[in-house]
Amino acid sequence: MSARYEVRGAVAVITLDNPPVNGLGLATRQALAQGLERAAGDAAIQAVVLTGAGTAFSGGADLREFGTQKAVTEPNLLSLIKLVEAMEKPVVAALHSVAMGGGLELALACHYRVAAPGTKIGLPEVKIGLVPGAGGTQRLPRVLGVETALNMIVSGEPVASERLAALPGQKLIDRLIEGDFLAGAVAFAEGIAAARPLPLVRALKATHPNADAYFQFARNTAKAMSRHFPAPARCVDCVEQAVKARTIDEGLAYELQTFLALMLTPESKALRHAFFGERAASKIPDVPEDTPTRRIEKVGVIGAGTMGGGITMNFLNAGIPVVLLETRQEALDRGVATMRRNYEGQVKKGRLAQDKLEQRMVLLSPTLSYDELRDVDLVIEAVFEEMDVKRQVFERLDASCKPGAILATNTSTLDVNRIAGFTKRPQDVLGMHFFSPANIMKLLEVVRGEKTAKDVLATVMQLARRIRKTAVVAGVCDGFIGNRMIEQYSRQAGFLLDEGATPQQVDRAIERFGFAMGPFRMSDLAGNDIAWAIRKRRALEHPGMKYSASADQLCELGRFGQKTGAGWYDYKPGRRDAIVSPVVLELLDKHRRAIGIEPRAISDDEIVQRLVYSLVNEGARILEDGIASKASDIDMVYLTGYGFPLHRGGPMCYADQVGLFNVVQACRRFARNPHDDARFWEPAPLLTRLAEQGGSFTG
Repeated sequence: MSARYEVRGAVAVITLDNPPVNGLGLATRQALAQGLERAAGDAAIQAVVLTGAGTAFSGGADLREFGTQKAVTEPNLLSLIKLVEAMEKPVVAALHSVAMGGGLELALACHYRVAAPGTKIGLPEVKIGLVPGAGGTQRLPRVLGVETALNMIVSGEPVASERLAALPGQKLIDRLIEGDFLAGAVAFAEGIAAARPLPLVRALKATHPNADAYFQFARNTAKAMSRHFPAPARCVDCVEQAVKARTIDEGLAYELQTFLALMLTPESKALRHAFFGERAASKIPDVPEDTPTRRIEKVGVIGAGTMGGGITMNFLNAGIPVVLLETRQEALDRGVATMRRNYEGQVKKGRLAQDKLEQRMVLLSPTLSYDELRDVDLVIEAVFEEMDVKRQVFERLDASCKPGAILATNTSTLDVNRIAGFTKRPQDVLGMHFFSPANIMKLLEVVRGEKTAKDVLATVMQLARRIRKTAVVAGVCDGFIGNRMIEQYSRQAGFLLDEGATPQQVDRAIERFGFAMGPFRMSDLAGNDIAWAIRKRRALEHPGMKYSASADQLCELGRFGQKTGAGWYDYKPGRRDAIVSPVVLELLDKHRRAIGIEPRAISDDEIVQRLVYSLVNEGARILEDGIASKASDIDMVYLTGYGFPLHRGGPMCYADQVGLFNVVQACRRFARNPHDDARFWEPAPLLTRLAEQGGSFTG
C-alpha cells in the first residue's frame, strides 16, 4: 500500500503509507495524485488533510528509488507540488514525527500546515551534497524568514515544530495540535474549508533588509566551514534567488538547475555513496533481516584501561548496566575515576547534565571477580593484545558466563577462530573491534568467526545501533578489514622515507588530500610501540614481508610517540603539536646510507597515490577473500575509523572516480620501483578484471 483515502464528514484524509518513513516513491506519488483528483471531483468534499502513517509524515524521496528511472517518472515531486497548489479546495498538511526533505517541500505546497509537538522538520539535502530540488530554498524563506531558513538549509539539521511555531511572524505552522492529532487536523480543515482565497506560500515575499552584505557573509562562512563541499555555498546562492529573483518561478528554475549540477559532482557522489553505504553495512547477505536476536540487558567488560573504559561508556550512555572487571583494585579504581572525569568534562562543557552523569555512573558495577559476570548477556574483553592472555580470559569466561551469553573479543589483529576455540561455545564468540577513543569513534568492526551463530551476529549488529556505532561485518584474517589495509598504507609510508621523503612531507601531502591525520602523526598518537609489536609477530609468522627498518630503529631509541614526548616528531609537555625532529632526520639519513639508497625528490602526487592506491589494492584482495562482502563496507570502515576524507567517499569509491584503469597502471608503475615491494603492487585480480571490463567497485 502506498496511500490510503478515507472520508471524514466533508474532509478527505489522504494518508501516505510507504514504510518506514513514507518515502515519496513512484507508487506513493501516483496514489497521492489519484487521491487529490478524487477529492477534487467529489462535490461532498470541502477540504483535504494530507498526513502520513506510522512514525512519519514523510522523510522525502524514497531511497530505494534514488538514482533510478522511477525517481523522475511522472508524477514526479515537482508535478505533485503543482497539483497541490492548483487544488481549488484547501489542502492541509498534518505534520507529525518527521517532515524532512521532499516531505517538507510537499507540505510547503499545501495551503495550510498543522503539526504535532516534537515533529522534526528540516531539509537535509546538503548532507548528501545537494540543495533541495523541489522548491525548499524558495518556499522555506517565505514562511520562516531568510536567516532562519538559510541556517536550516545550510546545516541540514532538523528543528522541532514547537520551536518553529514560536518564531515571530512565521507562516510555516498554522496550528500546533495536542492530543488526538488526526482528529485535530480534520477539525482544523473543517474550520477553514470555506476560507477564500486559498493562501499559497509562493505568493509570499522573501525579504532581507541588507541582502547583499548578508548573503556575501553567509557565502564566505559556508565556504570556510565546508571547504571540500560546494553544496553549502550553493544553498546560499539559491536562497539569495528567493530574495532577488523577479518571480518565484525564476528562483525555482535556478534551484533545479543547481540541484542537477550538484548531482554530477564527485563530492555529492561521495556523500551519497557514504549515506547508502552506512545503511547497507547492516545488511548481511546470509543473515535475514528478521533473524531472531538475543536480549542484551546487561554487559560485562574485561579491562578498565583506556579501551575498556571507553567501551564501557558506550553502554552506560545507552542506559545499559555494565559489570567492569579488572585484576587489581588500583587499576579498577583508576579506570572508574577516568570515566567519571570524562563525564565531568562533558558537564563542564554543557554537553551533559549533572543528573545524567550520576544516572550513568550508577549503572556501573566495578568488580575483581569473574563470578559477577554470571548473569551478563554479553561480555567484551579489552585486555593485552597477546594470544595467551586472551586464552586465559576466554577460558575463565567460558566457565563463568551463563549459557547463551555472547563472548566478544576486542582484538584488532588476532585470530578470532583460535580465540573461539578456547571455549566450549564457539557459536557464541565473535569479535567486537572498537576504535580508540572507543566512546567517541563511530566504527565497530564486527568480526564473524567460522562458527559464529547468525543470531549472535544479528544481535550485535542491532546492539551497535543502540550504542550509536556504525557496524561493519568482517571475516577472520590478520587485521580484518581496517588494520589489514592500514598495514600496506604504513609500509608504503616507510618506503617513502627510505627513498627520500620526510615524515612531515608525507603527512602534509596526505592531509592536503583530505585525511584527518598523516601516517606518522597517527602512529605517534597511537603509540609506535604498538606497531612495533605487530611487526615482531609478523617477522615470525611472515618472514618474507618487507618493511622499512626506520620504524624499528625509532622504537629502539624509545621514541614511542606522544606518550613519551618523542616519536616521528618531538612534543612539548602537555601539548600535541608535532615538531620536526632533528634526531629523526639524522636517523633517516644514516638509514638511507646504510641500505645504499640515494635520496630523491618525491612529489606529493606520488605520495598520495602510493598511500591511497595501496589501500585500494589490498581492499580488492579483501573483497576477493570474502573478508568484506561489499566495497561500501570497506569505505565505511575508512570513513568512520581511519579519517579518510568524506568528500572522496572512501578508498574504493575514490578509485572508481579516478578510474580503475588508471589505478591499475599506477600499480604496475610502482611495481617497477626497485625499493618498493613489487609483489604487493601486482594488481589484485578483481581490480584488473573490473578495469578490463570498464566496471567499478561501488557501481
